[in-house]
Amino acid sequence: QVQLVESGGGLVQPGGSLRLSCAASRSISRINPMGWYRQAPGKQREWVANIIGGDTVYANSVKGRFTISGDNAKNTIYLQMNSLKPEDTAVYYCRGVVDTWQVYWGQGTQVTVSS
Repeated sequence: QVQLVESGGGLVQPGGSLRLSCAASRSISRINPMGWYRQAPGKQREWVANIIGGDTVYANSVKGRFTISGDNAKNTIYLQMNSLKPEDTAVYYCRGVVDTWQVYWGQGTQVTVSS
């Protein structure tokens, strides 16, 4: 069993930045991939970014603005979000996969981009 706890969401103006954190209850080196998803009101949950070992991959909608990273010592991954747009408003979820088939989700953190 793995617990994932997100933090760092909030209200930010367009063009601003936020950093989300996802703390895992076990070593993230054993959780592959780890990533971020988001769900806007009335929309389906969509993938944002993944980190697999040292490799990262991003959805086209956030490429160049968001950066995913991990800190093995803290069992935490991060999502640095820059140049935020109103369309980035969503609940952001952390997701991790263990042993290729056990999928775990965090509870989500709200990000609101508005002036």
